[in-house]
Amino acid sequence: MDAIQKLELQKIACRIRMGVIEGTFHAKSGHPGGSLSIAEDLAYLYWKEMKVDPQNPAWEDRDRLVLSKGHCAPALYAALAIRGYFPEEELKSLRHIGAMLQGHPDMKHIPGVDMSTGSLGQGISAACGMALAGKISDKSYRVYTILGDGEIEEGQVWEAAMFAAHYKLGNLCAIVDNNGLQIDGPVDKVMSPYPIPEKFAAFGWHVIEVSDAHDFDQLEAAFAGARAVSGKPTVIVQKSVKGKGVSFMENQVSWHGSAPNAEQYETAMAELKAAMAALDAE
Repeated sequence: MDAIQKLELQKIACRIRMGVIEGTFHAKSGHPGGSLSIAEDLAYLYWKEMKVDPQNPAWEDRDRLVLSKGHCAPALYAALAIRGYFPEEELKSLRHIGAMLQGHPDMKHIPGVDMSTGSLGQGISAACGMALAGKISDKSYRVYTILGDGEIEEGQVWEAAMFAAHYKLGNLCAIVDNNGLQIDGPVDKVMSPYPIPEKFAAFGWHVIEVSDAHDFDQLEAAFAGARAVSGKPTVIVQKSVKGKGVSFMENQVSWHGSAPNAEQYETAMAELKAAMAALDAE
């Protein structure tokens, strides 16, 4: 990837992380850990990979993104705001009564949200339906869906995986965010989903493994590989860091669903601003 382009994506990912912290702090609730681990995915998807138009969110031929791990809405909202779907100031109203930004994505009221999600396992099923509709209608759009590694303990995920392979949904790309932690602890202790790549391969999917989900060169290669596949769905299984970008949140299961207090907010934002300053200096 071009160095300038990579730098810009790194800055966007940093801004998404700031938005996550901003939103969860003002909400006094939410899920920062798994939101922070997908910042690079969202930066790459909305600024490089997907065909979207913030001025026309319902554009029929747009690419779709379904956030199957819907509790990580703070990251999606931050990306949509930065991309221009709605003002960034809205992030401070996350989870407030009467506000637009609910605790989980709502396609009826939030511009840019392609599917309402939150019940784990259901998002990928909706994505399968969208992909099949596109295939039947001979549309060129692609459908992306992001799942948590704890989420794939849900049986519905594997029903959807079977469905996607059966209908040869080459326009579907799933991303499994393997940060290793879910609400109750390490995924391999709660209900191990491993080996993840082999499971999807057994269900008939093309599998791409990414060893560092925070490396844009690896993401570029993975999404290019997914686009090159026809006749079967693709899954990108990525190793990521829960809480990435905020030192005291990284790899700490306690930050799955806890919001920062005032002191933690200041510390987190100071770290992220320092990271942005370092990027600006490059």
